[in-house]
Amino acid sequence: MPTTTSINRDTTLCLSLAARPSNIGTRFHNWLYDELGLDFVYKAFTTTDLPAAVAGIRALGIRGCGVSMPFKEDCIPLVDEMDRSAREIHSVNTIVNTGGRLIAYNTDCIAIARLLESNQVASSDPVAVFGSGGMAKAVVAALRDAGFRSGHVVARNEESGTRLAGQYGFDWVPEIGALRPRLIVNATPIGMAGGPAADDLPCPIEVVHAAETVFEVVAMPVQTPLVQVASATGKKVITGAQVIALQAVEQFVLYTGVRPTDAQAAKASEFSRP
Repeated sequence: MPTTTSINRDTTLCLSLAARPSNIGTRFHNWLYDELGLDFVYKAFTTTDLPAAVAGIRALGIRGCGVSMPFKEDCIPLVDEMDRSAREIHSVNTIVNTGGRLIAYNTDCIAIARLLESNQVASSDPVAVFGSGGMAKAVVAALRDAGFRSGHVVARNEESGTRLAGQYGFDWVPEIGALRPRLIVNATPIGMAGGPAADDLPCPIEVVHAAETVFEVVAMPVQTPLVQVASATGKKVITGAQVIALQAVEQFVLYTGVRPTDAQAAKASEFSRP
């Protein structure tokens, strides 16, 4: 990455916006900038004024912005154009600024789909997705595209839960109840470091015990309570760290026009983990 002595007026700035910023994306992108000799720098931010923050991206010529919870939907009216990846699920995780025009994308879907495929998760498996926010939308869309037809959206918010489930042919339930799906996906902030439910599971422990595959989208910490329980009981586990690395590669390409090799991306991902 550019050092404090090499950063200059021509250095391209990219950033991320999250309620609780981490160093994962910062370390990932800056490692690749350094590896590939790109005059870019990446910085993580939070904000209490999202419209002003997005206006700043445009006004200051900031090239790209990663968008995390809880801003994935709130930023939609603030951009100029929605790429198909974001438009179809009405959720944004990436903003690219080209000459003052802000285009929104969603690279989470790509990452989730690839992880389902590489882990050979059978599309015939019944699935429960916990949550109905921006990340849950990416998860359910990726599941549907991968051929999953039997599933439940588990969300306390009936309005958003029924809307998401109905859009993709799933069912909505406010609680998991007696359901024991073979695949469970946590698309809520439960288990996130620094959050009010950092030590909690998104579902009763017996639901984890009954599952065959556990998919966690929370990236920090890597070993969330859900991942710990699932690993200890021999489940197939997909982690949020894997999601964030794959989606970050696609963001990197959108920002720079350069695609790192798989080996470079793997090294950047390893470097990014706390």
